[in-house]
Amino acid sequence: MYLGPDLSSQPPAVIVHLVVAVGALVVGPVALFLRKGSRWHRAVGYGWVTLMLGAALSSAFIRDFRLPNVSGYTAIHALTVATFVGIGLGLWHISRRNVVRHRRVMQWTYGAALLAGAFALRPERYLGGLLWHHALGLV
Repeated sequence: MYLGPDLSSQPPAVIVHLVVAVGALVVGPVALFLRKGSRWHRAVGYGWVTLMLGAALSSAFIRDFRLPNVSGYTAIHALTVATFVGIGLGLWHISRRNVVRHRRVMQWTYGAALLAGAFALRPERYLGGLLWHHALGLV
């Protein structure tokens, strides 16, 4: 839902979502590449989980009635559900000491976040409008 270049004109849910989602996209690779089981991996991992849950929760308050939707929820919101499921499964697997499945689920969940970011860069969405129209002048 592209509303113009001014971030201050955006609803609070959009601003919160933007901050925590970008944070999760930056922190995620750090958690994935730190030595597994180390104090740093756990600390950064908990930070990433917190950011991902914040991104998923805030996305539930962002609705777009212009695109094909159900009560304002569009196809990208399926990734909100996928995030909650992925984080829950990842935590469940590590609590059972199943490191292999924990790793796979967390990698998959980070991939879902990247996919959501790619969807957010479509020209008719806020970030896409900033990138394609204002930054690059293409659309």
